[in-house]
Amino acid sequence: MLQELKQSLIASAWFVFLTFPLLAVRVNTTEQLVEWRLMNMLWVALATFFLSYLWRHALARKQARTKVAEDGSEKQSRTRLLMEDMSFRYKAMGVLLVFALVFPLIFDSYQVNIMNLALIYVVLGLGLNISVGLAGLLDLGYIAFFGVGAYSYGLLNHHFDLGFWAVLPVGGILGCLFGVVLGFPILRLRGDYLAIVTLGFGMIFQIVLQNWSDFTMGMAGISKIDYPGLFGMDMGIPGTIKYIYYIMLALVVFTILVTMRLRNSRIGRAWIALREDEIACVAMGIDMARTKLSAYALGAFWAGMIGVLFAAKQAYINPASFGFMESAIVLSIVVLGGMGSILGVILGAFILILLPEYLRAFAEYRMLAFGAAMVLMMIFRPQGLISNIRQKYEYQGNLKEETDNG
Repeated sequence: MLQELKQSLIASAWFVFLTFPLLAVRVNTTEQLVEWRLMNMLWVALATFFLSYLWRHALARKQARTKVAEDGSEKQSRTRLLMEDMSFRYKAMGVLLVFALVFPLIFDSYQVNIMNLALIYVVLGLGLNISVGLAGLLDLGYIAFFGVGAYSYGLLNHHFDLGFWAVLPVGGILGCLFGVVLGFPILRLRGDYLAIVTLGFGMIFQIVLQNWSDFTMGMAGISKIDYPGLFGMDMGIPGTIKYIYYIMLALVVFTILVTMRLRNSRIGRAWIALREDEIACVAMGIDMARTKLSAYALGAFWAGMIGVLFAAKQAYINPASFGFMESAIVLSIVVLGGMGSILGVILGAFILILLPEYLRAFAEYRMLAFGAAMVLMMIFRPQGLISNIRQKYEYQGNLKEETDNG
């Protein structure tokens, strides 16, 4: 462990040395001054050290597993490795949770607002991961459920003055109902036909929003939507941004826990079976209609809930926010991160949402880099950044001894 810490410190110091001229020194040509941004180097050093240590620890664990497999070690060695892995995972999760909790206290409102947007796409990716990653049902109109939640809060707040907390479950339920409505006509479709129908559903939804002016306010959108309230307190814009961040963080944790439980439940195993082979799934007695509808409904539920929070965060919504491009981004998050992988979807959302914000100097080449990255992923790592690991059940008994005793 000390060797891993030493190597990580060396890697961090070397990376700081290489990036010092780019990140620490800024020449202000207008006032002819040299600005020193040493805090940037501190964050670079911490991030490099943390990532390097995680990488080296993962390599050490992999080498230990390989050695155990080659030496044919006993069950106790495997159990010890498993316990060490679980202990490290819990420690890493604790560190990440603490960092997430203090994030708004360290960074300014701009950084917190960007992170809010990334967390919104994390929940959207986890919701789409249910229907696409687990059930294998391609959905190109998923952003429509997101729009249902956003417009449910915008309209109910505009016409009936309902608050955020009252509409939050309503948005999820309406998104769930729309998921069922979409699921019924396409129960027998698969492949390209399924993709075309879901794409048409998303486009129809946006066209309705644009042209039903009496109900949705048309292209003008809905403005002056109330922010989430906290016992009537006036928190101001910076305080509201931090408050929304903590709501988002709680919703992300809740989504992760529920998604993990669903994946390992009976319905989750039915989704995976449906994804692998629909004919064999039906032959084994699984109700295909109920399984597909549950995947669409539960995936749309999270989109509806996060749509309510999106409307509360923006305080303004219009049909342009719910086009095909947003559906493509959410689908790209699932594919890039790894279909069926919860950690992969979270990592994919952070990469696709945060990197464009921090690389605005290359804004003209953003779509080119995005397309090239997706092509390279499909060629060299089609399973995604973090592939989904299935649970395996192995029988460790001696079949010959049981036969003799029987």
